Amino acid sequence: MSAEPMSTERTEHGEPQRLPAATAGAAEDGPAAAYPRALVSESFDVEPPYEFLEDAELPDDRFLDRELSWVYFNQRVLELAEDPDLPLLERVRFLAIFASNLDEFFMVRVAGLKRRIAAGVAVRAASGLLPRDVLEGIWSTSRELMTRHAALFHEEILDELAKEDIQLLRWDELTADEQERTHTIFRSRIFPVLTPLAVDPAHPFPYISGLSLNLAVMVRNPATGKEHFARVKVPPIFPRFVAVAPQRFVPLEDVIATHLDQLFPGMEIVQHHAFRVTRNEDLEVEEDDAENLLQALERELLRRRFGPPVRLEVDESMDPRVLELLISELDVSTAEVFQLPGPLDLTGLHDIADLDRSELKFPPHVPKTHADLAEVETSSPADMFTALRRGDVLVHHPYDSFSTSVQRFIEQAAADPHVLAIKQTLYRTSGDSPIIEALIDAAESGKQVLVLVEIKARFDEQANIRWARKLEQAGCHVVYGLMGLKTHSKLSLVVRDESDRIRRYSHIGTGNYNPKTARHYEDLGLLTADETIAEDISNLFNNLSGFSRATEYQRLLVAPGSVRSGLIDRILEEVKNHRAGRTSGIRFKVNALVDEAVIDALYRASQAGVPVDIWVRGICSLKPGVPGLSETIRVRSVLGRFLEHSRIFWFANDGSPEAWIGSADLMHRNLDRRVEALVQVPSAAQVAELGKLLDLGMADSTSSWQLDQQGSWIRHHRADDGTPLTGAQEYLIEDHRRRREAKASARS
Repeated sequence: MSAEPMSTERTEHGEPQRLPAATAGAAEDGPAAAYPRALVSESFDVEPPYEFLEDAELPDDRFLDRELSWVYFNQRVLELAEDPDLPLLERVRFLAIFASNLDEFFMVRVAGLKRRIAAGVAVRAASGLLPRDVLEGIWSTSRELMTRHAALFHEEILDELAKEDIQLLRWDELTADEQERTHTIFRSRIFPVLTPLAVDPAHPFPYISGLSLNLAVMVRNPATGKEHFARVKVPPIFPRFVAVAPQRFVPLEDVIATHLDQLFPGMEIVQHHAFRVTRNEDLEVEEDDAENLLQALERELLRRRFGPPVRLEVDESMDPRVLELLISELDVSTAEVFQLPGPLDLTGLHDIADLDRSELKFPPHVPKTHADLAEVETSSPADMFTALRRGDVLVHHPYDSFSTSVQRFIEQAAADPHVLAIKQTLYRTSGDSPIIEALIDAAESGKQVLVLVEIKARFDEQANIRWARKLEQAGCHVVYGLMGLKTHSKLSLVVRDESDRIRRYSHIGTGNYNPKTARHYEDLGLLTADETIAEDISNLFNNLSGFSRATEYQRLLVAPGSVRSGLIDRILEEVKNHRAGRTSGIRFKVNALVDEAVIDALYRASQAGVPVDIWVRGICSLKPGVPGLSETIRVRSVLGRFLEHSRIFWFANDGSPEAWIGSADLMHRNLDRRVEALVQVPSAAQVAELGKLLDLGMADSTSSWQLDQQGSWIRHHRADDGTPLTGAQEYLIEDHRRRREAKASARS
């Protein structure tokens, strides 16, 4: 798991999100008293309620809390930073990821919970916890983990870095020459940017922007003896740690603090302390009232900076009087104050982790072309359309290259004179995306190009607005999906005029069309010329761009119409198979498992004796191993150098396994308020390949975290004799290398 890995697709690592009151949890009269119902565009049919599950004999306390489960996910990230077997700079990276994950969790999930409590619309969680209990649990557990995080940095990581001649120093630890050089840097580069803001009757308390690092400064007028408060913002445009010599760094706030006398000439500097505020930065766009969604979203982006505070981090040495002033002026409670040893804001450790010290990092991994797409006795790239006519290709990133598979598919389509049309969804993409450029080239060459841009992808809104306008200016047909729903599906469709007929080629994946994150995110994608799948995807695009009401698909499950019901139907079919003595089994790989209806269906399957395996990266509200409820259910989590991001739904199906992959996690937002798509993998060989992947993740010989029935995640990364267990991601790097070599050998 690397920097988005856990930070994220903007921390799709925990991907915290806001839940409307109508679907935030169960009714007040008991946990999970009713399942969430879809609040969707009329273009989709609403799924039926599952009375047969609601009436089941199931205990009220059968769900783990969703929010606390996310906090424990971030604890697993911290445990990676604590692991001395990992390369040092990777441990530093995980420290930064832990911090950035927690930032987003407070900005979105905690902020949303506070907002619902304040508005009086928060309801009892499915776990049975009241909203205030959840919030207090978040505060206490987060405080414990943040303290542990800071202690690891100060008591171990700093010393380990110093042993490798990488030194993170405070100002007093610099040499005289280093201090002199830093004086010069301050005068020439930093001082002109700084703006001290005093507080007095003529100067109200300044606005403190979210996630900004600040110095609270107390100055004294020597003439009157009166003390004043001032705030100095640490400019985010400069590196978090200032290089004073090769591999020697000092926090930027230390440099500024040393020169405060230059910002307040004639005043005495009494004291200074660092602090940092986290604000509610979720967006609320009333789409139904917006004549222009782009304009409405741009207005909301301007307001994002002014959300109410949800957390105050302060240096543990802060004077109580200064702290009291900040608490009062920022209107936060004492429970929202986190006192920590400086330096604050360790998200800046990403810069240290990026140092050019390969011996302190994971061995380099360069994704290679999928064996079925590799060049054959020629230096030219594989012809994607010829390859897909030979057979489907299931790509597994980052073990298989994104650029020589999915990206090449779109680029060749854009350049091919026989291609008539390209249809594409974009949720997040990189700033210099070759996919955007390929779509522009296709439109400018006269091809019909439809791009569905999800401009409301959290924290990528501004970038997505920019790309949407750029695509429109190039002549692409740009649409924004259906009112009230985010389009999260990962779909491409290419229409090509061939000698015998019009043929359609498609890609459906589990990850975004982002070449940069594809090197760090684990994802799956199906490239296919299957006409049934193409027909389904074509109908789905027509549904999203026009007034089509087609909601029946042969090889797709589409939310909010049929993902939940389709999966539950298949779960219950496994129950029937098991009771009839036929082969049965259920295996899911997801980022999150929260949806109560799906969980109850899995409980039903376990009560019937069906073996159920769940491989989850982050949140899990299901309790495994509970006698009489979930004895046949196992839950595992795998974290590492790549962010586990793919979604797989596998069913034994009476000895003829079927598997589905796609964009949907098992959460209310995915199943009720997003357009998600799962595709049935058509090839038996590829279904078997996915089965082997699931075997690897669930094997007792694979390093993982295992969830117990109390909700504790227990790490299993060593055998009884102390030898390390197999790392799933390291195994897959080597396995894909072997498979490519075997294919190349067979061709030669």
